[in-house]
Parts: sequence; structure tokens; C-alpha cells
Amino acid sequence: MRVLLLLCLAATTFSSLAQTGDIRGFVYEQATSEPAIYTSVYLKGTTFGSLTNLDGFFSISRVPAGTYELMITSVGYDTVRQTITLKSGEITTRKLYLKQSAVQMHELEVSGESEEKKTDVRVSVNRIVTKEIKQLPSVGGEADLAQYLQVIPGVISSGDQGGQLYIRGGTPIQNKLLLDGMVIYNPFHSIGLFSVIDPDIIRGADVYTGGFNAEYGDRISSIMDITTRDGNKKRVAGKVGVNTFSSKVILEGPLKKETENEEGSSSYLLSIRNSYLDQSSKVFYPYVDENGLPFSFMDMYGKLSFNSSTGSKANFFGFHFSDHADYTNIASLDWKSSGVGTSFIVVPSGSSVLVDGNFAFTNYGIQLTESGTDSRYSDIGGFNSGFNFTNFKGRNEIKYGIDVAGIKTNYFFENSIGTKTEQNQNSTQGGGYLKFKGVTDRWVIEPGIRLAYYASLAELSFEPRLGVKFKATDKLRFKAAAGYYAQNLIAGTSDRDVVNLFYSFLTGSDDLPSEFDGKPVTSRLQKARHLIGGFEVDLPHHLSLNIEAYIKDFTQLENINRDKLYDDTPQNSSKPDALKKDFIIESGIAKGIDFLLTYDYKGFYFWGVYSYASVNRFDGFRTYWPNFDRRHNVNLLASYSFGKNRCWMTSIRWNFGSPFPFTQSAGYYEQLTFNNGIGTDLNSQNGNLSTIFGSLNEGRLSSYHRLDLSIQRTYSFQHNTKLEVSAGVTNAYDRNNIFYINRFTAEKIYQLPILPNLGMTFSF
Repeated sequence: MRVLLLLCLAATTFSSLAQTGDIRGFVYEQATSEPAIYTSVYLKGTTFGSLTNLDGFFSISRVPAGTYELMITSVGYDTVRQTITLKSGEITTRKLYLKQSAVQMHELEVSGESEEKKTDVRVSVNRIVTKEIKQLPSVGGEADLAQYLQVIPGVISSGDQGGQLYIRGGTPIQNKLLLDGMVIYNPFHSIGLFSVIDPDIIRGADVYTGGFNAEYGDRISSIMDITTRDGNKKRVAGKVGVNTFSSKVILEGPLKKETENEEGSSSYLLSIRNSYLDQSSKVFYPYVDENGLPFSFMDMYGKLSFNSSTGSKANFFGFHFSDHADYTNIASLDWKSSGVGTSFIVVPSGSSVLVDGNFAFTNYGIQLTESGTDSRYSDIGGFNSGFNFTNFKGRNEIKYGIDVAGIKTNYFFENSIGTKTEQNQNSTQGGGYLKFKGVTDRWVIEPGIRLAYYASLAELSFEPRLGVKFKATDKLRFKAAAGYYAQNLIAGTSDRDVVNLFYSFLTGSDDLPSEFDGKPVTSRLQKARHLIGGFEVDLPHHLSLNIEAYIKDFTQLENINRDKLYDDTPQNSSKPDALKKDFIIESGIAKGIDFLLTYDYKGFYFWGVYSYASVNRFDGFRTYWPNFDRRHNVNLLASYSFGKNRCWMTSIRWNFGSPFPFTQSAGYYEQLTFNNGIGTDLNSQNGNLSTIFGSLNEGRLSSYHRLDLSIQRTYSFQHNTKLEVSAGVTNAYDRNNIFYINRFTAEKIYQLPILPNLGMTFSF
């Protein structure tokens, strides 16, 4: 009887599914054939709808058979309407094009983001498009991704020079940046105002500050997933820009033009950006340093895109980034990064599954020469690949995939007493994941599971993840996320270094202490647990408020051992591990709360962030605050567009950060070198001045704050040409923000002073 009942139920379910069909496809901008991202697609008069993703893809599944009017709405574009007749069991695929509206819609704005809030968990994720980046003041002549990331809740920047990002208590090595699926090992230049990625080639980016689900692995703090746009498929286009910091050229166009009736298309995109600040600063900013500011860099990126008539596509891309910084009498740094890769999207006919994947080779090398010491260097290179499958089931979604990576690291460091740390190692790792998203009228539930295997360590990592959202009302939504995370890579610098110019990589090492905090060390991975909760509310008058509290429990961290005195040899077996191992084990807790208030209406944009955070580390002997522990951080950003067709835009940003910790100097002594061994004459030898350090990071530097301003005028001409002229000032009231203090001379070195800038960009 039970078997018969189950068969009847299955037959009923099958019959129900057989009477439905799927509507899927891609939405593009008509002018360029670039995907229209985060665009609302729905069936008029029904509850069936979807949003396009970063590839312009949408899927509306399990729709009852019948005739419908398909609607596509997006701010600034004419509404698209198309009649569709759907048969039982049919999968209908469409390619649709949005035409820019000739009428400015100021009163009624339809936003795909508001709908996405109701169907995605969206815990600790910030979605970025180029328009938002350009709301920032044009530091150095143009806004940049690095500057935008610094205003995201939970993100702390160490400063204008040698700046790196610390995200909710995580260090730079714990942040993973993907560019079209490629791993970028160092995404920021030595001058902390610029990333390696030109904002004009970005289609969109998802920045996860914690709680990310199972599709991402091998990092324990954050993920930055960036997608570049394709080249223009309709015409040859480009952009030429020049400012007081740098210049750039972007060229794009079709290899095969796309029309709505053609079988397919192909295009190219090339971007080159070059900094000459080390030379131009001698002319524009001689008051800073008569020798010029010590920064220069070059970024190159190229992409070929091939698109089929069904929406399937393949991309081939490559990059080369380089950076140089020369701090006179302190350090000289050079690094280069390059890579090639491919990505693809396949839309199988007769199936509701979307397939995508990537394969890439990358290499990164850095060398730092410090005054009075030998140079240190680091190289990392290898491949990464992944395949993902997304199955759409009505409003629900199943996503699963695999990824594999192989890397080789080469590292060398010699400290001031001649003790060396070296690593030359190959490592292979792979992972698989499964994630489900279920959507009801009240709930969005997103459980996931990830399994990762690190071959060089012979370790398997089991990482469950979970995201949940409860829609209390149409305007108020509560959300939470939790998960386990692990990674193999560790930094070649210590988290205790005040200024981390040397951004280097190693893999998990065998040379670890056998015990930590009285317990045996059984794993060589860095590990963390995340717990995040909060709510988002749509307030009246176009305001939106998002509040999230978080805890990141770093259960095992690895740091390079800066206190190493002895080589780890049998002769030194009696020495403590803390004095002979290459690395030390630590643990830590990061906790805090982030507030984000936004407003976007009629040309006025406001972004207000306040973050409270506390980060500590325990090294087995003592608990201390790491150098990036900042209690209070405030970012206020506003922009206003006005004039005919909003040809003018003015922007302002103010950032405040409470003091960073540092280790104070308790005194000084003469360190004798004993160059002649026991025969050294102590009465005649002059030693080196050395420091007696106080308690680790018990002091606090002064607070940081900076005001940036800019104004931009756009002149539009015929035939898609326009000229943008911008002027701005960085650190407008010339705040002396501390960079570091020379312990021996007590000289204070500051971050960048007031820097006015001027720039022009011509687009065609």
C-alpha cells in the first residue's frame, strides 16, 4: 500500500512538472552588446521573475504552459516587452537587447537590487559596478577599485603608502582576489591609492567580507571576485586618459560584429596604464620630496571574447602588472605579476543547467632590498581551474563544482643576525562543493558543503557553510551566516611588522612547533570559523540601512618566526621550538559590528559607514593586538550630479580611523658584533646601536583622518565621443597621518600630504 502511494505521488509530481516549461536567456545592452547585469526579468501579471547575473543570464523555470508577456526593466533603459508562448516540457531561450532611454526617469526607478535582497541571503557581500566606483573623488585623476574597497564596511587600510587591506580581522594573505577566475596574488600597488585593475574594464565585482558559501575556498577571511567586461561588439571604441599620476589607453572593438540576426560575434579589449609619479611629482609636488615620490607601476590587460547565438561564450585573457618603490635609505622593492587564462559559459540545449569554468596560469615574484641587510625574495606560480554547474528549479537553485590548483613557491629571507629561512616547494590541492538555495515567501536558506584536499600536506578539510535570511516584512529582513574555512598559503612577512612592503607567499610548512598552548599540533593548515548576524531595512525617502555583527575565530594561524636564533638541526634539538622553528603557531579572535547607511536618488548619492572592531592574537605565551587592530573606522562618501544631462559631478570622501597599535621603545644599548670571535677587543670595538623593546604593541599611534574632494565636467559630442575633465585634491586639509617613526632618530615619517590633481579622459 505504501509503495502504491509513493508511485501515485511520484506520478502526480511528474505530471505537474511535465505541464511546465522554462524561459531562459541573456540580456544585452544594444549599444555595445555588453551583458546587462542585475536587470529585472519577469512575466507580467505573475509572480515568476528573475535577475540577470554578471553574464546577463536569467532563468525562469517551472512556468505553467501558456502565453505570457515577458518584461525587462532597468534604470536608464526603455522597457522591453516580448510575447512568449510556452509549451509543456519546453525550454525557451531568448537573446534580448536593452536600448538606452531618451527620456530621463527621475521619479520612478525600478531597481533589480531591491528584488535581489528578497531572493538572496547576501550576508557580508558588497556588489560593485563601475558606476559606484566613479562616485568616489578622483584621487590622482581617477577613482580606483582600491579606493572603493577602503570604504566597504569592515575594511581597514594600513595607509597611503605600502597600503594593504585588512578585512574584518583578516590579514592580506587571507584575502583571495579572482580576476575572471584567475588568482591575482598582489592586487594593490605600493602606493595604496591604486589597484592593478583599471576600473574602466570592470563589469562587476562581489566582495565577501566573511561568511561566503561553499563555491569559494582556500581563504579564511574574504573573497573578491571580479569580472571584466567584453570588448565592444558593435564598433571600434576606446579611451585615452592622462593625469598628474598616470596615463592610460583602452582600445576595444569587434572582430566579428554582432547583430540580432547573426550566428555569433567576437571582440577584443586591451587596457594599458602607466604611472610616472616618480617623475611628475618632481614638477607638481616638489614640496613632498625633491627627489620625487618613490612609486611607479604599469598594468596591462587583454581579452578576446567569442560568443555564440545561444549565449554560450569563451574568453581568452592575459595580464602583466609591475610595481617599483624606492624608499631612500630604507628599502627598494620590485614586483612583477603575469598570467594567461580562459573562461567559458555553456548553455546546453534542452537542459536547465548552466555550465561555466576557467583555467589559468599565473606567476608573481617580489624582491625587497633593505638598508643594511641582504635582500629577500619570493616567487609563487602555477595554475588554477574550476568547473561549476548551476541547476535552476523554479525559485530554487542547486550549484556544485570542482576546482584544482597547483602552485610552486620559492622563498628566501635572512634576518639581521644571519639566520636564514628558505622554502622551495610544490603543492597541489583540489576541492569540490555543493550548495543549495531555497526560496519561500518568508525564508531564503542556503546550506553548502565543501571538501578540500591538500596533497602536499596530506590533509582533508571538511567545511560546512550556511546562510539564512528571514523576511519579516517587505521592508525588513534578518540574516545570518556561519561556516568553517581553511587555507594552505601563509605570508612571508610577520603580522607584527609595522610596514609590510614585502608581500610574499609560502605554503604550509613542516617546520612548526610540535605543541601550541599545551596541545599537540596535528594540522598545518590555517583555519577559521565565521559567525555573522544582522538585518537590513528599506527606510523611507530612498534610504537603506544594513547592520551586521560578526565573530571570526582564527583557531590556527601560522606566522613567520622573527625570533628565530638557531637553525633547526639535530645539534640544536635541545633548543626551544620558539627559537629554532621557521614558523610559529597563533590563534586569534576578530569581532565587531558594521553599520551602512545608503541613499541614491535624483543624482545624489550617499554612503555612510561606521565600524567598531577588536582583533587580538595569542602566540602561546601572550595575547597582543596586531598592528592593524583599529577600534573605530568611519567612511563618509557623497556625490552629486547636476547640470544639463547631469554633465557635472562633484564628490567628497572623509575617512577617520582610530590609532593603530605599535611596540614602544623602552631603551637603547650598544650591541657588539664580536667580529674576531673570542679575540675581539671589547675596549676598542664600537658596536651597533640597538633597541630594547617594550611590551608587544602596547602603544598606540595617532589617529588617521583624510578628506578628498573632486569635481568633474563631461563634454558630449557626436558619434559617441566625449571629454571628461576632472580636478581634485587628496588630503585636502593636509593632515599629518603617521607612516612610521625612526626608532633611533625619533624622526616621524608621514603618509601622503595634500596632493592636488588634474586629469582628462577622451572617449570615442
